Amino acid sequence: MNQEPTQLLASVSQFGIQLSATRRGARLARLLAVEQLRSWELVYAAEPAAQIVAELAANAVTHGHVAGRDFHLALLAAGATLRIEVTDTRGDRLPRIAHAGAGETGRGLVIVAALARSWGVWTGPVPRKTVWAEVALSP
Repeated sequence: MNQEPTQLLASVSQFGIQLSATRRGARLARLLAVEQLRSWELVYAAEPAAQIVAELAANAVTHGHVAGRDFHLALLAAGATLRIEVTDTRGDRLPRIAHAGAGETGRGLVIVAALARSWGVWTGPVPRKTVWAEVALSP
């Protein structure tokens, strides 16, 4: 008896957009992310994702800005994970979490670390860097 193997295909949803590296672009990134998650019927993930996008986009605008260069927002929902990526053109300025008494720098990443299952950064291709965070997709 010849049986064909069962193939499981996971649903994958992707979204990406290039935005101006301005405060307006950062606000728009948050709004677009929330609307995209609603269109994918992932409303329960919208609040933590919105906060993460807001922090990463604000960092891209504040610390990753190069005159005339935009930043890129990407969302990828696959299986039980939402991956958020924000890419800017300052690969020479890597993010770091603030520690007590360190002032204002890095405080937003404390929020990202608290809301995300995991997060990190990778550089390249030069001059870019991408900061990513993953959120569990469970209602």
